[in-house]
Amino acid sequence: MSRTSDAGPVVVAEGVDDEPLSANQRAFGSHLNYGVTLLCALYTAFHIVVMNFYPLETWTYRMLHIAGGLVIGFMIYAALLLHSEDDRPRRSLAEWAVIGLAAAGVGYGAAMVGYAWAAWWVAGVARPPAFVFQTYGWPLILGTLAAIAAGWIWGGRDRSRVHPADWLLALSALAMTGYILFNVGPIRLRAGTAMAQPADFHAALVGVLLILELTRRVAGLALVIIASVFIAYSFLGPYLPGFLTHRGYDPRRFFTYIFTDQGILGAPIAVSSTYIILFIAFAAFLQASRVGEYFVNFAFAAAGHLRGGPAKVAIFGSGLMGMINGTSAGNVVATGSLTIPLMKKVGYPAKSAAGIEATASSGGQILPPIMGAGAFIMAEVTGIPYTEIVVAAIIPAVLYFVSVYFMVDFQARKLDMKGLPKDQLPKFAVLARQIYLFLPIVILIYTLFAGYTVIRAGTVAMASAAVVSWLTPYRMGPGAIYRALDLAARMSIQLVAVCAAAGIIVGVIALTGVGARFSSLLLGLADQSQVIALFFAMIISIVLGMGMPTTAAYAVAAAVVAPGLIQLGIPPLVAHFFVFYYAVMSAITPPVALAAYAGAAISGSEPMRTSVEAFKLGLAAFIVPFMFFNSHELLMQGEWLAILHVFLSACLGVLLLSAAVQGWLFGRLNGVLRLLLLGAALAMIDGGWVTDAIGIAAAGLVAVLQRRVPSTASR
Repeated sequence: MSRTSDAGPVVVAEGVDDEPLSANQRAFGSHLNYGVTLLCALYTAFHIVVMNFYPLETWTYRMLHIAGGLVIGFMIYAALLLHSEDDRPRRSLAEWAVIGLAAAGVGYGAAMVGYAWAAWWVAGVARPPAFVFQTYGWPLILGTLAAIAAGWIWGGRDRSRVHPADWLLALSALAMTGYILFNVGPIRLRAGTAMAQPADFHAALVGVLLILELTRRVAGLALVIIASVFIAYSFLGPYLPGFLTHRGYDPRRFFTYIFTDQGILGAPIAVSSTYIILFIAFAAFLQASRVGEYFVNFAFAAAGHLRGGPAKVAIFGSGLMGMINGTSAGNVVATGSLTIPLMKKVGYPAKSAAGIEATASSGGQILPPIMGAGAFIMAEVTGIPYTEIVVAAIIPAVLYFVSVYFMVDFQARKLDMKGLPKDQLPKFAVLARQIYLFLPIVILIYTLFAGYTVIRAGTVAMASAAVVSWLTPYRMGPGAIYRALDLAARMSIQLVAVCAAAGIIVGVIALTGVGARFSSLLLGLADQSQVIALFFAMIISIVLGMGMPTTAAYAVAAAVVAPGLIQLGIPPLVAHFFVFYYAVMSAITPPVALAAYAGAAISGSEPMRTSVEAFKLGLAAFIVPFMFFNSHELLMQGEWLAILHVFLSACLGVLLLSAAVQGWLFGRLNGVLRLLLLGAALAMIDGGWVTDAIGIAAAGLVAVLQRRVPSTASR
């Protein structure tokens, strides 16, 4: 769990031994890994070069971004379970038949597209013979479906080799991309219109199938099911009642429309192919240079000895890393393997340790300046300047982390916990002399606010992480940079898949107009009560986000819910922050709480109880949006005196909320005092002087009662 350095014991995560592999498996796996590693490094390097030095046409760049993600994804997330060389079962006749069908279909489709490109390169033939694109489509579709079926029926994951079906899916992705790029001009003009050709439809359908299959592998079935429901809605609209009804769409028009910048190639992939992959590369450079490890150790040195120290370290360390890497569940796995065992060691129950890590990692998605790429998506969708979004996010993020801090502190007091012994922690004095390792974050923030583009600022910060490493024993040379580029691609595959799947949903919303109908529904509710309309918007945002990574959750909620809130007269910035917060918090909201479930897997706790615990710890995030709806000053809108007033009253409000939830203030609280404190906390939501006075008076009454009744303060 720890090792020794000049700074003293350094906290590191324990590794997990893999099952032994045979010599043949190791040899094959080694060669395959070299190839995949090279492909991953080239994929990341391609994005960095294009963004900074050699820009491509936007539509082409996004297509290559998706194609590379699909190819790498199918090669990494293989279809079958690993067996030893001696007990690997022989493939059945049915499996060979399915693989043969897939090979024939995908092979023919890829050969036709390859022939078109070869004819263009060698003979300069701009248009291949008619049979090439007239006949490639259905074989490619059937072959792709057969390869997907092989993954479903004989499913699992093989760590040493790529199953033949996965090679075929990667080839299908190349064929689909090759057709679209070969016809990039005409397909843009025809997409989504009556002029769309059957070949256009075939390529788009294959693309959708591949995206949904990769999403299933890297993000689970939840997002696939939601996207499938939206696809079905496009065809079933004439048979649905009420505001859900629409005239329905021809498959050719639907799928070609979805594969445009109104759908799959829209805002989510625009952000994924630029900001997300850039900041994932930044996180990979921090990890490869051990600078990220320094952040965690600095937090341990500063707070590890405090009451419940590992939990407080998790709040700041996991929040910081979650801000950069852009995925709540992924960050729980990355940092929770370290923090969760240490929290259990000082006395936190398993469900609390996992819940704290999940809550902190999810909070990273609302922490400026990166906000897990949420700030960039919001800027892309709304047109609001990035710097304005980041400034607006400061106070809500502070309120969230203040609330979680007091939650864990009150729980530590209630359970009479201690911190970790100082001899088991890094030495703060030594780490403080290495404060320059924070330079990559400082440079990032400075360049963002100095007027640099986000891409240039992220690139400079990434380069600074490599430069700073030269002041440590872990200097980044060509080999370390190569490994960082490889790691960045592997970390980005999930987000590429979910952003593309989210694009399907966004495209359906735009095509069918259901978003406008939903806005009308919110307007109708607002006639009764604006609070009811907001509550309904909150529920829809959470439900849409369940089972999805933050990026996809916000993209969908922004398309469905935010326009309705704006029609209610709510400013766009407030409306988008409102849905963004609930999309983020869906990761810790039962019954589908991905971040909490990831923490439960590490801590060994029961997943549902862990999700309830995480929901309780992150309760402030469910109240803060109503606070900044009532008081726009919390988003830095207004006079400084008013901003300071609502900030201080909100801080007191979340402190009281934490005390009420944990049942502890100056001592253990009985049920009556907890209800009184909860009422005081809710009174602070409005931000008015009268409600603040009521809240302060109620809190003062609880404090006096606790001081005067020894039994409640001492138990």
